[in-house]
Amino acid sequence: MEMNIFTAKDRPMTIVKHSFLFFLLPFIFGISNGCASLPNVTEVIDEAPATQGHPQIQSSKGLVSPEKSKAIMERLKRSTDPTDVLERHTAVVESVTESPLTKGNKVTLLSDGPAAYAAMFKIIQNARDHINLESYIIEDDETGRKFGDLLLQKQAQGVQVNIVFDSMGSMKSPASFFQRLRDGGIQVVEFNPMNPLKAGENWGLTHRDHRKILIVDGKFAIIGGINISKVYSSSPLRRKQNKNEQIRWRDTDIQVEGPAVAEFQKLFLDTWLKQKGPELSGQNYFPDLKEAGKALVRVIGSTPGETNRIPFIVYVSTISFAEHSIHMTNSYFIPDDQILKALSDAAGRGVDVKIILPGVTDSKLALYAQRYYYSRLLKSGVKIYEHSTSLLHAKTAVVDKVWSTVGSTNMDYLSLLNNDEVNAVILSHDFATEMENMFARDLANSRQILRAEWENRPWLPRARDWFVNLFSRWL
Repeated sequence: MEMNIFTAKDRPMTIVKHSFLFFLLPFIFGISNGCASLPNVTEVIDEAPATQGHPQIQSSKGLVSPEKSKAIMERLKRSTDPTDVLERHTAVVESVTESPLTKGNKVTLLSDGPAAYAAMFKIIQNARDHINLESYIIEDDETGRKFGDLLLQKQAQGVQVNIVFDSMGSMKSPASFFQRLRDGGIQVVEFNPMNPLKAGENWGLTHRDHRKILIVDGKFAIIGGINISKVYSSSPLRRKQNKNEQIRWRDTDIQVEGPAVAEFQKLFLDTWLKQKGPELSGQNYFPDLKEAGKALVRVIGSTPGETNRIPFIVYVSTISFAEHSIHMTNSYFIPDDQILKALSDAAGRGVDVKIILPGVTDSKLALYAQRYYYSRLLKSGVKIYEHSTSLLHAKTAVVDKVWSTVGSTNMDYLSLLNNDEVNAVILSHDFATEMENMFARDLANSRQILRAEWENRPWLPRARDWFVNLFSRWL
């Protein structure tokens, strides 16, 4: 239920202010957006090798031989039904990213906020060398202060703590919150400051660091969609302002151990360098990593640009090559035409396409824009569900029971075009089974949108969804 948090006296002026801001956003963000566009994935697929004898796989000791790489992929293929996702899709992704496919990783699914926070606190408490934390939101609430206290404690013990927080995402947290961390010896970097005097010549509102990465001792990494906030929030502009309203947020992270951790570390250190963070001390950021499990993992990072929107290419390519099932969960679903066509085509060729989207939301505008796409997808055979028991904030997918992804990438233009994002792609039948089980639990708490009912909706919500979608690039 949407809560009315304004008095009758306040309401008219508030509506005017919010309406003015809504129509002003395209102008403000359009200045820094320019003519940015998403890459043509069909061209990317056409330019990639049609077949590939073996992918390049990195182990803890370096690049494995072609023979061993082929044997690894053959074992993986035998664990599931035949699918082009393991061959043609892998070739496409390898053609557009330098991030290697790594073997020997242990991936632990953290299917909600409490599980993720428990895992974070455990590895932080056991840290011996360094802690690198990058988060869109670090909030000055009971959760943020609990993290802050523990990080200050580890810094006092001689563990170097380095933090990157996004200026817009964390704008509700006062400067004093971060100054306390700095005073305790923690190195803190503000990503792309909203204050143009602090940002310098490269100032812009739209380029945000939407990643959520925690790396400890270069050996453990936790990534996903969960921010440092008591509600696992995604945006200060979308968070509920009524403190009395209790909403359970539903989100997902993973913990990774093994060679893939070094790839997350590279992303963090690259961000630190680009943001001109203070010189890092001589910690062992790249220790020797032993194999910890059997999962193949590729780390997918992205920064704004037309040709390097790797998560977008990965999603469209995976959907295009899926042969059996696509089970996707996404918190802000405002897809472009390429994603819509890929999903519709997949359903048309008999793939079981199910998408779970928010039904309870912190952004009514995003919900209305999301619903604009239902008719087209339902007509093509895509099954759509709205999660109804909590505020869905997860960004995950599992395809053909062998390919999975967990990360920070939303299926909207702000995420796909403007943000720094990070996803992990996991090739593992065992992990995909865990993902399918989690998807089934979410499905049980969701309401299916039926085509007949949807097409008989009143004209007013149809017009509302259409109108809001006109501004979809800025939601």
